[in-house]
Amino acid sequence: MIHRIRSVLVTCALGATVLAASAQVKIGFIGTLSGPGAALGQEQYDGFMLAVEQRQGMLGGVPVTVIKEDDQHNPDLGAQLAQRLIEKDKVSFITGVTFSDVMMAMAKPMVRSRILFVGSNAGPAPIAGKQCNIKFVFTAYQDEYQAQIVGRYAVDKRYRKTLFLAPDSPWGKDQLRGFKRYYSGEVVSEIYVQPHQTDYGAALAQIERVAPDAVVAFLPGDMGVNFIQQMNRSGLLNKVPLLTGGTVDGTTLPLLKDAALNVLAGAVWGPDLPSPTSKAFVDAFEKKHGRIPSQYAAQSFDAALLIDSALKEAKGSVADFDTLRNALHDARFPSVRSGFRLLRNGFPIQDGHVFVVAKDAKGRASLKRIATPLLGQPDWYWDECR
Repeated sequence: MIHRIRSVLVTCALGATVLAASAQVKIGFIGTLSGPGAALGQEQYDGFMLAVEQRQGMLGGVPVTVIKEDDQHNPDLGAQLAQRLIEKDKVSFITGVTFSDVMMAMAKPMVRSRILFVGSNAGPAPIAGKQCNIKFVFTAYQDEYQAQIVGRYAVDKRYRKTLFLAPDSPWGKDQLRGFKRYYSGEVVSEIYVQPHQTDYGAALAQIERVAPDAVVAFLPGDMGVNFIQQMNRSGLLNKVPLLTGGTVDGTTLPLLKDAALNVLAGAVWGPDLPSPTSKAFVDAFEKKHGRIPSQYAAQSFDAALLIDSALKEAKGSVADFDTLRNALHDARFPSVRSGFRLLRNGFPIQDGHVFVVAKDAKGRASLKRIATPLLGQPDWYWDECR
């Protein structure tokens, strides 16, 4: 009887080894797929799945199952979904996450588990600093980074007086802090608007009254669309440079079209970057979805490529957790951004570009790179990560 039990255990062990190298790897995707932020989460999902589809449903040569979940921009729901993916679905990776408040709520169940997280948008300061975790890596940027790009560019252009505009939220305050990291001029006015505000008449009147050298606006999604349309109609867009972050991109330009021409945007990626991977990604995304991809899609495409590289290093096995984790941090993959590498906090050290909204070869409003104010710059919190 003892001999029989031992035989079964050996057989199971051998079977587990074969299974680890050949069975499907489960990946949980969590993003905001409904409500005002739905376009952002959908771009993340579409970018990730494009990489999977290009590899015939495999990453690292192993078939993958992607389980998609909508957090509805609800932190409590995000934490519950992460818990369910870990305990019920037995995923090996979780990816995505659109907003930082959801990321903070999800961090606890993920820290307690034996899964790896590859974030493709949210980048809260605590996770980049003192609450960093070796199981977390990010293919996006720390939340303040795009504001830092804009701040450096404003100094380069000698904009001595700026008016700052953002949502009245912790994220909005983060953008001001990021902007001031490099900006040495005077912020003559700070305007905080309600999330999802649609009427910007009071803000436009203040811009007219203050007459700044530039307006600095961090208004995502519909907020940015409404503000730019109203600033354009008022005539101010032709009088005052408008610097933005997360406001004009592949999710909003199809709505704004020519109304956004000449608006400036700080970003880590744009559709005209010269990386061979980026060019191929843009072509494939446009062919599949009929639209220019946004940075959200590009970051998620990179997330899939990063997981692909880690699984290759582990020879398709998710059983070797340490090899997988170390391979993620090594980040040996052909990113849509040239020279991609990760700091010890799991966030990229990367270039920060400024793009202008201009017409592309097909006559569409798109982003054209005009400057790179930050070269190979780390985020502000990485040194707090121990």
